[in-house]
Amino acid sequence: MATPLSDTPLSPFKTIAVVGLGTMGTGIAEVLARAGREVIGIDISEIAAGKAVAALEAATARAVGRGRLTEQERDDALARFRTFTDLRAAADADLVIEVVPESYETKQQVLRALDGIVRPDAVLATGTNALSVTRLAADSAHPERVLGLHFFNPAPAMRLVEVVSSVLTAPAAVTAVTNLALDLGKEPVAVGDRPGFVADGLLFGYLNQAAAMYEAKYASREDIDAAMKLGCGLPMGPLALLDLIGVDTARTVLEAMYAASRDRLHAPAPILRQLSDAGLTGRKSGRGFYTYEAPGSPVVVRDALTPLDGASLMQGRPVASVGVAGSGTMASGIAEVFAKAGYEVVLAARTEEKAQAARARIGKSLARSVDKGRMTSEAAAQTLDRIRPTGSYDDFADVDLALEAVAEDLEIKRQLFATFDKVCKPGAILATTTSSLPVVACARATSRPQDVIGMHFFNPAPAMKLVEVVSTVLTADDVQATVRELCTSIKKHPVDCGDRAGFIVNALLFPYLNNAIKMVQEHYASLDDIDAAMKLGGGYPMGPFELLDVVGLDVSLAIEKVLHREFRDPGLAPAPLLEHLVAAGCLGRKTGRGFREYAKR
Repeated sequence: MATPLSDTPLSPFKTIAVVGLGTMGTGIAEVLARAGREVIGIDISEIAAGKAVAALEAATARAVGRGRLTEQERDDALARFRTFTDLRAAADADLVIEVVPESYETKQQVLRALDGIVRPDAVLATGTNALSVTRLAADSAHPERVLGLHFFNPAPAMRLVEVVSSVLTAPAAVTAVTNLALDLGKEPVAVGDRPGFVADGLLFGYLNQAAAMYEAKYASREDIDAAMKLGCGLPMGPLALLDLIGVDTARTVLEAMYAASRDRLHAPAPILRQLSDAGLTGRKSGRGFYTYEAPGSPVVVRDALTPLDGASLMQGRPVASVGVAGSGTMASGIAEVFAKAGYEVVLAARTEEKAQAARARIGKSLARSVDKGRMTSEAAAQTLDRIRPTGSYDDFADVDLALEAVAEDLEIKRQLFATFDKVCKPGAILATTTSSLPVVACARATSRPQDVIGMHFFNPAPAMKLVEVVSTVLTADDVQATVRELCTSIKKHPVDCGDRAGFIVNALLFPYLNNAIKMVQEHYASLDDIDAAMKLGGGYPMGPFELLDVVGLDVSLAIEKVLHREFRDPGLAPAPLLEHLVAAGCLGRKTGRGFREYAKR
């Protein structure tokens, strides 16, 4: 029996039906109408259809106001969009895109009905981001013409489109839909059929971990969101993003991912079920992880969990001078930050020469700031004068805060804290900048563990705003209060967290990076497609493989091992591909080769 689609190229899609006129369907309809396609909008609700027309009118009016459309182009686009409440209106469509609710039953019902309505050569696309395209296609009379076409929200702004093939999909359909995406000005990425595909497959695991972190009361919702925005440059924090996506939608996606992977990292955090069952689904209901001004509003309002404004009621310790131990990039960056803020800084290294070299590096950094107009030459000179280099930790005798930024080696840090214990005055705060080692192990190397705390700066310290303030079970409350105030005084944003592996940022970031490596390892998607998907679909400043090569594969592997050792979750075990690259000496940009090759400097 002849199939409706052969391998011969399909003609361009001129008339396209969009079934389901919610937020996503309306956004897709706008993209298509503005690109010159005849758009048939279909929704069983007349109210939804009316809202879609109003939304398109408002969006195109804004585009005219911003000079992106002429009045004539707007009139033409609006004329190309017609709405109906009967699925039979799709009879003449070359392509039908369904974006009805994420339910097999609902989607299969639509696709089966379309089988008896559309032409034999029409292509049927599902907009699912969680369900199996293969399962949906298999239920169709013509599975070879069914594929996935996953736009990202908001569809007019987001450039990524995932084109999802099942084992049944005709190549001609894939080619035609890919060409359409390019014609719409989108970046199509070809992916295979598994829940979440590329972008959501990586994104939702990370969101789930953030929800679990919040549920465990490890950190506040505000601190988790601030940490990921400031520490990773993300456009939104994970809990705010869950509210935007919809807590119920996230739960559905994760259930589908877990059913396929059986990876505990994909098992929905119980709080997602609790919020969903209570109807607290995020922005659309007016309350989720946060509380909003009204259903559908993006404006967050105070609730019982909102932290009080102003300084801590706890009386802190006075800090006027700071000792920084170390001579590397992080140590010199932290010393620069404190000196700029007016603190007297003792910069100590193993030798006087190393300390002088670190101070000289700070001088060059300050000179660059002067060249860029960020500070005056007088201010730069005064800043440098506040930094006293030394080759002896005995010079920490009078500092109010001693902070180490030496190698990430627990034995080295413990020895240094024992030295701090001997030379620092009573009441001085002793801090570590570790990103992965237990702070309490440093504290136990001293006779005053109540004075020890973690201050995890991010690299480069002068530019990055975040500091994770890590209290152990032994840290005194006034030490935590002092360090929070100190962070504010040096123009950093402090977030509080407990002393467990990865703190906030690395505990959420590195499982996501590890899962990206697993995708490549399993030949599911290419490095370039995954990097593109996360930048274009998730708004990430760097793709996971770009970031891994910058961080260093050896550093990344060490953090992965620490996380796996702490939480004992099989899903956190480092990807073998990462271990193989490190064993081969391919460590990223610093060696000229990691996941990619780099020109030697």
